[in-house]
Amino acid sequence: MNGSRDLTTQVQMVWSGNLTARAHISDQWYDSLQRWHLELFLIPAALLTLATLLANPILLACILLSHTLRQETRYLLLANTLAADMLFISLNLVSVVCNALGVAMLKVLCELVTAGAVTAYCCAVLTVTLKVVDTYVAVRWPLHYHNLLPPARTRKILVAVWLMAAMYPLSLVIVMEVTEGQVPGRSDVCLVLISIGNMGGEMMVGVYMYLTIGAVVCTALILFCYARLYWVTKTQGIWQSRYSRARVTLLAHGVLLLLYFGPGLVFTVELVLYQQRKVSQDIRVWINTVNMCVMVLLPRACAPYLYGLWYRDISHTLLAMLHRRRRLSQVTVA
Repeated sequence: MNGSRDLTTQVQMVWSGNLTARAHISDQWYDSLQRWHLELFLIPAALLTLATLLANPILLACILLSHTLRQETRYLLLANTLAADMLFISLNLVSVVCNALGVAMLKVLCELVTAGAVTAYCCAVLTVTLKVVDTYVAVRWPLHYHNLLPPARTRKILVAVWLMAAMYPLSLVIVMEVTEGQVPGRSDVCLVLISIGNMGGEMMVGVYMYLTIGAVVCTALILFCYARLYWVTKTQGIWQSRYSRARVTLLAHGVLLLLYFGPGLVFTVELVLYQQRKVSQDIRVWINTVNMCVMVLLPRACAPYLYGLWYRDISHTLLAMLHRRRRLSQVTVA
């Protein structure tokens, strides 16, 4: 009994020390933000967020209100990507604004915001990867496509994607709440980097494994599917024209994939730099601010226009909805 009490006391002392170190780093981080006037990055962050929130709900409503589009797997995947992106940019904006203005956030609230943002980001990346797999299945087995991926099965897959994306971040929140439950606190800066960077050695190994396995699996699936797609379709002549729709679509998807995966790679570099105490604090703050205020928002601002409106069915459905509303307004006025 005495041994278990001593162990519990030691664990609480360690986590108390981590909280003190985290609070100190948060204060230094906020001082760097103010010294370099990095609150100005709120301008591009707000503009990119606004562009996303203007387009995503319209496209999401267009898909969900159309019975035809709801029966297509690719549009269900697109709708899930749009929903995950809206959740992510909302939580990201809350975090960025609070950090820039120095609004202290409760520890548990910061952890929940962090877990929600990580879940939404991972869900969007996994869904974008599934879109590539969906395209490969549609081209490789066109006659059996609807049997392989019916809407009901797609919805189950999306539920599994959300559970998979949320499992690890929520488990970290539970572990931190159990071990730090009796050590309340606030922080001037709420960042995923600081929350994860101050974890113990074993937990950091788990984070690196989580990021590495996810990146390797998604990258391998995307490269395999695109290589097989090119091999299967290269004899059909669709790649001969420089400005063919297939080439433009592949280019747009490739750019978006790089934009979606890029911030995750930058975040991994941030974690490595965070552990290197010789690296200047200002360098860490600059990299993290640019990543959170610009890089993570660029793909979400571009996705509605490159992914959504590029589909003819969505653009036609959207135009039909606008014409219908215009006719109704004219009838009402008359």
